[in-house]
Amino acid sequence: MNIKPEHYPIVGENLLQAIKDTLGDAATDDIMTAWEKAYGVIADVFIDVEQEMYHEVSSQTGGWTGFRNFTVEKKVKESDVITSFYLKPEDQGLLPEFKPGNYITVKADIPGEPYTHLRQYSMSDAPGKDYFRISVKREDSIDDNPEGVVSNYLHNQVEEGDVLPISAPGGDFYLDTTSEKPLVLLSGGVGQTPMLSMLNTVVRKQPNRPVYYIHAAQNSAVHGLRKEVQNISNEHLQVQSFTCYSEPLADDQYDLEGYVNLNWMKEIIPSNDCDFYFCGPEGFMKVVKQSLSDWNVPDEQINYEFFGPNVEL
Repeated sequence: MNIKPEHYPIVGENLLQAIKDTLGDAATDDIMTAWEKAYGVIADVFIDVEQEMYHEVSSQTGGWTGFRNFTVEKKVKESDVITSFYLKPEDQGLLPEFKPGNYITVKADIPGEPYTHLRQYSMSDAPGKDYFRISVKREDSIDDNPEGVVSNYLHNQVEEGDVLPISAPGGDFYLDTTSEKPLVLLSGGVGQTPMLSMLNTVVRKQPNRPVYYIHAAQNSAVHGLRKEVQNISNEHLQVQSFTCYSEPLADDQYDLEGYVNLNWMKEIIPSNDCDFYFCGPEGFMKVVKQSLSDWNVPDEQINYEFFGPNVEL
């Protein structure tokens, strides 16, 4: 996901220091000056592209630039690996409206870590509340992959009452609430966070728009916010929710065992004339994108976001 323009100085300092540490004695003044100039050119390009994107939020009532301190009002464990953080402004000021699907950036100065860390997390609730909610997956070390520094910090060290500096919401992946087409929200793992923001928004703003909410996970142990989705589906006739588990537990309740596929999608979605939004791991997204292409869904009705570096779908 993108880094906001005002964050480039922090990222640049960290990057240049890391390069210097890596090169050691080879990091001459000339080499470091060249790296600094190269980073400056790249940063300027992205700043020009992204600045307008964030101006809308930062300039409205309750908006801000840079970072603003938020207090962790509530911390809720949603599954074995996902925890939600309810954030309220430390200054008790107003919050800006944001678009469902937008994200914030958390700045983490972690004890023992030499660099400041910036991480983007999608909002997992609708706009218009007196808090922001993010739902964070704890990234554990697997094989040669190290644990997630910031996600483990949030899970294991940050508690209710602590303060986190965060950015104003932004991003170019968000729900089009002017469309009246049936809405399909597909997610894998923690990719459901922007989908939940969209779901909570559409039932409030578009109570007659049909919604098909499809979530894929390994099993109920790692399926965060499941009860919230079930409650929304029970309370709003416009919403139908479906669950796909690849490794279900003995007592799990689900609609499909295995993986999301086109044949199943055709069984539960009456038509391809819908607006499709999806987010999740790379493999999940490739399957969904190919399935929608095979179903002849127009490109303008396909919307997706990566959690991590963009790859070719």
